[in-house]
Amino acid sequence: MRRNGYEEKDFLWGGACAANQCEGAYLEGGKGLSTQDLIAYVPVEKRGHMFTIMSMDSERFEAAKKDVEGNYPKRRGIDFYHRYREDIALLAEMGFKVFRMSVAWARIFPNGDEREPNEEGLRFYDAVFDELLKYGIEPLVTISHYEIPVGLVDKHNSWMSREMIDAYVRYATVLFERYKGKVKYWMPFNEINVIRFCPYTSAGILLDRSERPDEEMEYQALHHQLVAAARATAKLREICPGALMGAMMTRNLYYPENCAPDNILLAQTENAYALAPIDVEVRGRYPNRLLRYFEKMGYEICMEAGDLDVLRENTVDFLGFSYYSTSVPTNNSSDTVAGNMVVGKRNPYLPVNEWGVQCDSVGLRVSLHDLWDRYQVPLFIAENGRGFVDTVGEDGRIEDDYRIDFLGSHIRQMLLAMEEGVEVMGYTCWSPIDMVSASTSEMRKRYGMVYVDLDDEGAGSGRRSRKKSFAWYKEVIATDGECLK
Repeated sequence: MRRNGYEEKDFLWGGACAANQCEGAYLEGGKGLSTQDLIAYVPVEKRGHMFTIMSMDSERFEAAKKDVEGNYPKRRGIDFYHRYREDIALLAEMGFKVFRMSVAWARIFPNGDEREPNEEGLRFYDAVFDELLKYGIEPLVTISHYEIPVGLVDKHNSWMSREMIDAYVRYATVLFERYKGKVKYWMPFNEINVIRFCPYTSAGILLDRSERPDEEMEYQALHHQLVAAARATAKLREICPGALMGAMMTRNLYYPENCAPDNILLAQTENAYALAPIDVEVRGRYPNRLLRYFEKMGYEICMEAGDLDVLRENTVDFLGFSYYSTSVPTNNSSDTVAGNMVVGKRNPYLPVNEWGVQCDSVGLRVSLHDLWDRYQVPLFIAENGRGFVDTVGEDGRIEDDYRIDFLGSHIRQMLLAMEEGVEVMGYTCWSPIDMVSASTSEMRKRYGMVYVDLDDEGAGSGRRSRKKSFAWYKEVIATDGECLK
């Protein structure tokens, strides 16, 4: 049986993680400091808005580099660095066909731009890839997932500098040459369009180190990332014929607040700007709407001769995206809720969790159709999940039916979209195993189907145990989703 050009057995079921949220061992094996190593844990009562937690200024940045005693959860992760064999065995038990992961740039180049890569770091990922392939699990590797070597921030203010392009391409080339027989699927950047909301998290930029308007800085850094991604794509095709490069975005689908034409236009505009970086990566050119916006705002985005040719000639093979929720943009409401890096008016038709995130499984199906119709390249659901507070029963069991309900409702919508003609390559839930949260840096906000006995302070045994959802997802994969029908 075939489904949209893919044999059912070829559909890539699995899960996704990020090095900075799971590896730990932040200074072992020759690794240097990364931008995520400097994000301190903020107690709930002091948090405020999510963007505040994820932002950074120069004063905090310099202080965090020197702080060796504070609570920085991403420095310890869940110790995947030492326990990867145990964790990968659990993924294999669930029947994974793909594992989306990232490489820590600072583990390969501790300062980001050394003359020679760190061999110990390269050997670590050799071991991880070998362990995955032993079980028939394909690695899908994100080259840069929300972490930049601190040395490059110190030297260049990260992606604000054109010199970052050469550093990145050098780093990517080392990965392609080292792992060309082991990795078929690559992504240049995680959620590249998030730079509009979280410039430090996404690109390591300290906004207070420039006098340019914040938004102009973000678009300048984005241009450098897009050129770097295109040049890396060219290198991949030269070094690894047959390997595939996919863009990766967050899909924040915007709904109009109502059918008033102005609100429809507002939602359309937000959707257009959210997709603009992907227009470049998939279509090979900047959308006219964004170029006109630069002119209107007086932004001078420096583009060198040849940049637009590189973008046009090195488009991606597929489009990966994260999907967590939808949003309703508004200019006049205080009744707002959070999404994945966005804030909008509360949608009265959707339930909301304690972190202010709404649940909208049908929005995934809408997104799949929109993206397929717009780009006509295979789609990959690279992240989909929800954080919950899990309770361990007296018998040690974790009855997480709420997680099963959430993931099941979204997978059903994906299967319906595929039946309706959308070409989907794979689905990797976020995340198969509990990790440090990207946004809040806490362990309490759990996404996994494997429980990790650690708390927000890092206390606990680190022991892994299967939740109820573990067996459920194993059946979903084994039946190719048929059990959900």
